[in-house]
Amino acid sequence: MNRVICTSTSSFQTVCQRHFRAALWITFAIVTLASSGWSAAEDRPNIVVIMVDDMGFSDIGPYGSEIPTPHLDALAANGAKFSQFYNTGRCCPTRAALLTGLYSHQTGIGWMTTDQKVEGYRGRLNDQCVTIGEVLGQAGYFTAMTGKWHVGFKQGVTPWGRGFNRSLNLPAGGLHFFNQTGSKGGTKLFLNGHEVAKDDPQFDPPWYGSDLWTEQGNEFIDEAIAEDKPFFWYLAHVAPHFPCMAPEATIAKYRGKYMDGWDKLREERYARQIQSGLIDASWSLEPRPEQIPAWESLSQEEKERYDDMMAIYAAMIEEVDKNIGKLVSALDSRGKLDNTLILFLSDNGGNAEAGVSGRYEGDSPGDPHSDVFIGRCWAHLNNTPFRKYKHYNHEGGIATPLIAHWPAKIQPSTDQKAWIKTPTHVIDLMATCVDLAKAEYPTQFNGNEIHPLEGQSLQPLLTGQGEFAERALYWEHEGNAAVRVGNRKLVRQGARGEWELFDLDADRTEQVNLAAENPDEVSNLQKQWRQWAKSHQVLPKPTKKKKKK
Repeated sequence: MNRVICTSTSSFQTVCQRHFRAALWITFAIVTLASSGWSAAEDRPNIVVIMVDDMGFSDIGPYGSEIPTPHLDALAANGAKFSQFYNTGRCCPTRAALLTGLYSHQTGIGWMTTDQKVEGYRGRLNDQCVTIGEVLGQAGYFTAMTGKWHVGFKQGVTPWGRGFNRSLNLPAGGLHFFNQTGSKGGTKLFLNGHEVAKDDPQFDPPWYGSDLWTEQGNEFIDEAIAEDKPFFWYLAHVAPHFPCMAPEATIAKYRGKYMDGWDKLREERYARQIQSGLIDASWSLEPRPEQIPAWESLSQEEKERYDDMMAIYAAMIEEVDKNIGKLVSALDSRGKLDNTLILFLSDNGGNAEAGVSGRYEGDSPGDPHSDVFIGRCWAHLNNTPFRKYKHYNHEGGIATPLIAHWPAKIQPSTDQKAWIKTPTHVIDLMATCVDLAKAEYPTQFNGNEIHPLEGQSLQPLLTGQGEFAERALYWEHEGNAAVRVGNRKLVRQGARGEWELFDLDADRTEQVNLAAENPDEVSNLQKQWRQWAKSHQVLPKPTKKKKKK
């Protein structure tokens, strides 16, 4: 489909002024590129970063799922897959870390997008960080983003203001259908900085979000090709975040397929993970928490309710996978697939919000007017074989799939059990982009001092060329905290929680707490975490306001 770039009711004079400014910008860009030595024909890769929202560690085929994901399976089989890649455990902080290559508190988004009046918790990307769009744009890349933004839009931080030439975005997330109602139905949609109606004819309604973000991004790719530029595209899917909803025809495929329940399905995912080499057979599957009922203890009516909830969620995963196939096909037909690095990940672990019962509201749950959360029982399946969920810094909250596909440089292994096992983190994606784009990460930008990069380029792990240095990794969110040094991980639940110590080489499912027998190690790691927290704007934390009596 051919869509216009933006809608406007500006006068002829305003349009002329815009064209004049655009001509000046293009002239400046050409001169800048020429003076910097970049040429359009230079063989730097295109880069597409695909992030899904609230998807668990085991929800796609290569990571153990029963949900068919043939397009992701193909990317993994012909590329590289990481077994120990991490996010921050929550949506906004992960987006901030991905876009900037910094720990989220350094960017001002230590929590969500509310300004809590402390530097690490301002709720917006600050001026001491730069985005991948800003850095790669200065290196001659055409930059685009589609989907969920959620790094301070209401405070004036927008894709078009932070380095993206083209964008189709929601300020936050939660919108899946053009005609959606309910709590997220009023969400606004922006195309290149202009608010547009969700049923605007240029989007060919009716549409489902995963299709829209992909199809518009493919059109942005065409613009990059027309300008003879390499491109960076940040595709931030809203699925499978609540409210869970998907096309009815896709949901129907899965109804009845979850009647075996979370106990049996989790055992099956665990077995596939061991068989694929993703996890070690010596790592115990985390037992079902006592708050989650045994599947067989449920009534038939309860089973059917839970089955339908997970069918809706599975349909969302299928829709994402279908659109990855659409994206790959578009790159291939344009002759761009070979030299495009595609990265796929999730922003946090599976989401247990809405508790054991979940939420199942509406005349037709799963349609644009319903309200469905799959809840804790299915999140327990999503995060197989790990403990905890989104929000937490145990492995179930922070472990994500990462699949990398780049035919020109990544040689697929003949061993399908081959995994990149080096601990890596979402902060590494900016460093990877800077490295591959031959860009320069700035010390100053727009007159502001910029924090040094925290991440490292993944290129040595992807291509086998060069070294990837060992380093400690850190987390903090809502008082939950962790530090990983080598295979040792210190983690706590809540600001006042007891620190637990785990050997992730022997026990990545965090079943055997070694803290009591290693007090000195716990003390040293705790001090190391606190030093990091003080130097990275984690501390001081915002003070909670006392309620008025």
